[in-house]
Amino acid sequence: MSPLEIIRGIVFCSQTATGVLGNSFLVFLFIFMFLTAHKLRPIDTILIQLAWANSLMLLFKGVPQTMVALRLKNFLDDTGCKIVLYLQRVARALSLSMTCFLSGFQAITISPSTSRYIKLKNRTQKSIIPCSVLCWTSHLILNVIILVKMKGTRTTRNNSNLLDFEYCSTSVASTLTAALFSVMASLPDVTCVGLIVFASGYMMFLLKRHQKRVQHIHVSSLSPRASPEIRATQSIQLLVNTFVFFYSLNFVLVIYMHLKNPRPWLLHSSNFLAGCFPNICPFVLISTDSQVIRYFYALLRHLHLLPSFMSSGLRKVSSPW
Repeated sequence: MSPLEIIRGIVFCSQTATGVLGNSFLVFLFIFMFLTAHKLRPIDTILIQLAWANSLMLLFKGVPQTMVALRLKNFLDDTGCKIVLYLQRVARALSLSMTCFLSGFQAITISPSTSRYIKLKNRTQKSIIPCSVLCWTSHLILNVIILVKMKGTRTTRNNSNLLDFEYCSTSVASTLTAALFSVMASLPDVTCVGLIVFASGYMMFLLKRHQKRVQHIHVSSLSPRASPEIRATQSIQLLVNTFVFFYSLNFVLVIYMHLKNPRPWLLHSSNFLAGCFPNICPFVLISTDSQVIRYFYALLRHLHLLPSFMSSGLRKVSSPW
């Protein structure tokens, strides 16, 4: 085993372990708050699904990549390959959809409180669960094609007409067919990313307008605190910008690899970029979303790990929305 393969295995293993731990902690935190009768925000329903999808994506992508780095390329048969790739693609699609849903929901939440927007806000909050069920169902159905196209490397080792993804493979089509398939497969992704960019731009516009409105109340000795709504919006803005950055880089590599037989370093780079957002996402939320931080302190208080003087101070400044 070469030093490069060892380093690659360590990188994928570290990325998977830290990301799964971070996302699992978020899932546990939200479930704990729900079971202890704490009031959750409507947006927390989306965040818990995003964290769960990220955990699945890291597990079903990072673990096989780590095993490949350890030269265990033939550890999956046809059935195992189909299941791993299917769950990996479903989790990736859910992560994209939930990020899109998250940015759109928050953009509507901070919209002006006119009669038209109030009705839209109420409808949006009521539609979170139905839309989530629709997302899960549609992605579970649409990705069934993976169960047909993918094969394990055990039975396809010597076939030159197959595109090898190290632990799975798929048949190579003509350049025109590959291009058409790439366009059709990426259309829902491009649509979601376009909606994310639009919602992010709208949130930036609203935040800038809010900043101009509060400038006239600035006092030299006292700076007004941002509302919980604004702080949550800034956190989600950072989250979706991180997603768009990593997704755009990976998207270019994936399109290129659909058109040409990818070199190993391109495949490894694409796999690493695909795991960056799921890995970073929970830590962005934990460090920037004030409500998630309050949930964490509530957990510490419940476990009697938070000093009483800090607990009383947090209750005074806490104002969940």
